[in-house]
Amino acid sequence: MRIGILGELTRFEELKQTLPANADIIYNELKLPETFGNYDIVFDLNFDDNTTRLDWYLEAPYETLFILSSALIEIQSLKTDLSLSNNIFGMNCIPSFIHRKVKEISYRNEAQKLLIPLLAQKLGWEIVSVKDRVGMVTPRILFMIMNEAYYTLQEGTASKTDIDTGMKLGTNYPFGPFEWCDKIGIKTVVKMLENIYDDTKDERYKICSLLKSERYLA
Repeated sequence: MRIGILGELTRFEELKQTLPANADIIYNELKLPETFGNYDIVFDLNFDDNTTRLDWYLEAPYETLFILSSALIEIQSLKTDLSLSNNIFGMNCIPSFIHRKVKEISYRNEAQKLLIPLLAQKLGWEIVSVKDRVGMVTPRILFMIMNEAYYTLQEGTASKTDIDTGMKLGTNYPFGPFEWCDKIGIKTVVKMLENIYDDTKDERYKICSLLKSERYLA
């Protein structure tokens, strides 16, 4: 199996650790050097920030499966003719999420959803399929917790260290909300919350002013 990967080196290394050992993996930070027909699967880890590349994938052969980083966006909203392209999937590729045991893969229609078990078999992954929505599932929950943590900090109820410690002891999370925010990157956290709020208008995702101000210090 031949796998092509686009994206920065740190996320490539995180993804590579989860792929089959016998896979032929080709990495290129900016673009793939050959036609897509030479690959079984292509991962675009920076698609959230380079959505114009969708035209590449729409013109590619059906046999190639494309996994696009799409937690911050809704792929379907970018093109009306995507319903005909069942080989294009979304994935939660936010830093520190790629290596998780269970991968979140998004689909846009029921026909496409039927292909996800094939994808899981090819990669040897445990996959949970979710509809194509901004934030998917785990990021929505985690980023909402980060936002609430900043509200708690802003109110002066507890320090960052106390909140992180309390969350890890109380929920058995591997990281506290501020530790996770540092791993993901505060600018990504703010962008995600802005996009989810625009999508849902749910007050739970309205960004804490302290979190928004810290973005400019990062």
